[in-house]
Amino acid sequence: MSDRAPRAVTPIAFVGAIVLAYERYGRSPAEALAKAQIAPSLLKRNDARISAAQMEAVSAFAMQQLDDEALGWFSRRLPWGSYGMLARASISAPDLGLALKRWCRHHGLLTDDLVLTLEASGGRARLRIHERRAPSAGLREFCLVTLLRNVHGVACWLVDSRIPLDAVHFPFAAPPHAAVYPLLYPGPVNFDAAGAGFDFDARYLALPLKRDERALNQMLQRALPLTVLPYRRDRLQAQRVRQWLHAFPGQAHSAASVAAALNVSVRTLHRQLAEEGSSLQALKDEARREHAIALLTRSQRPVKQIAAAVGFASEKSFARAFREWTGRTPSALRRR
Repeated sequence: MSDRAPRAVTPIAFVGAIVLAYERYGRSPAEALAKAQIAPSLLKRNDARISAAQMEAVSAFAMQQLDDEALGWFSRRLPWGSYGMLARASISAPDLGLALKRWCRHHGLLTDDLVLTLEASGGRARLRIHERRAPSAGLREFCLVTLLRNVHGVACWLVDSRIPLDAVHFPFAAPPHAAVYPLLYPGPVNFDAAGAGFDFDARYLALPLKRDERALNQMLQRALPLTVLPYRRDRLQAQRVRQWLHAFPGQAHSAASVAAALNVSVRTLHRQLAEEGSSLQALKDEARREHAIALLTRSQRPVKQIAAAVGFASEKSFARAFREWTGRTPSALRRR
């Protein structure tokens, strides 16, 4: 449970939670720690960190050895393959919204200790975890962190897109290792919240699923790292740029100003648009064209004024560009 870089950033507290699971089942964690090359002495150091590969190794081994994918969080065991079953129940959904609703509903069949819900209103989607029976103090943080990471990771994987989070909420105080949370979640993290969950742009819910049964079978062979990849592609970035440009049609939009408005770097903006088969210039031309057509057909303003309103220095350059866009001159479009 960390980023892709082979650095030791995962808090040892998460390993401590796995050790508590072994204690609950009356088993020794020695073999699991050895498999992941984690020295038992590290468990006594609150500032200790392990790598992503070590966390993957100790988690996967413990889940199979204890036959509990929840690692002791819940009042009942979740046998190995339980979360794979949730993924299979969601893979046939036509879009992400229905897939996540299925995930939440079927998670309730595995355990009623926690209830997952998905709601959307005002352009925001909100996934929440409602605790009916909270895990013990030593397990609660790891449980909620892992559940949210899994849901978000699976959602990104299903639509093959990075899904930025507007906010992530946890109902506990900031832990000593709170500095690692920005690596776990692509969005602002709030502690001491009323409940656990995260918020994101509701437009992602309408994205069609990009994965099939074959891809699912491959993913489940090594699901732990695949469900938490920091996706680079963002399938809604072109829509965000288009929305921003249309909101301020009379302004001259540079790459720097658009990138700043969307909280990304200029390089990231160009890369994400290219991955979607678009470009900033193409979207700017589209916005100027539609604004010009609206002014030509819905107002009596002179063409020279319209040219200036959509960002052209002269009527001549505007007419040339407009002809390239539409195949006719501004005056011809207005007469038609």
